[in-house]
Amino acid sequence: MSLEELKSKLSTRLKQALPGGIAHELMRAQSIGNIIPNFEHKLPPKPGSVLILLYEEDGIIKFPLTKRQEYAGAHSGQISFPGGKAEPDEDVIQTALREAHEEIGADLNTVEVLGRLSDFFVIPSNFLVVPIVAITSQKVFVPDPFEVARILSGNIFDLIHNEAIKQKEILAAGKYAMMAPHFEIEGEVVWGATAMMLNEFRLILKEVL
Repeated sequence: MSLEELKSKLSTRLKQALPGGIAHELMRAQSIGNIIPNFEHKLPPKPGSVLILLYEEDGIIKFPLTKRQEYAGAHSGQISFPGGKAEPDEDVIQTALREAHEEIGADLNTVEVLGRLSDFFVIPSNFLVVPIVAITSQKVFVPDPFEVARILSGNIFDLIHNEAIKQKEILAAGKYAMMAPHFEIEGEVVWGATAMMLNEFRLILKEVL
């Protein structure tokens, strides 16, 4: 299937009911140690969005992911979609596009938005995230060195295989032992919020491919 064919199918499918929580729960990591994370938030979730940006290269439909730089925060060094916190007066699409431009140099003149996935609450950082699905003719992306350590290229045809979901023990935030369902993309473990959102997209892809 070409990107143009997938565009048509996704545009239609994303207007229908989404798998949402069912897809998310399949990828939720479970605590297995004596130290259990406890995330209590006194403020409402911060709005944000991420971009699932599809492009075609050598007949393969791909999407970029970023590996975050190391920093003192809940998601240091993790793999994520381009995205982040909304600025005042931005809608969810504007946030996703701006962040993708800033983080990976996405050329917004080449981007066409197809729709959105289910809202997702990122518990550790208290964000309510909306994943936006789009396509682009761009094939090369440039990481922002301050935020992005490297850019990965996911392959949607690898993603839909039944064996794409793996399990392993990980140490979250350097201290919480968890059994994490995950995807492996270019040698990196994609788990947590990104894997949960990606699994919703995966289930939709399995319907339309």
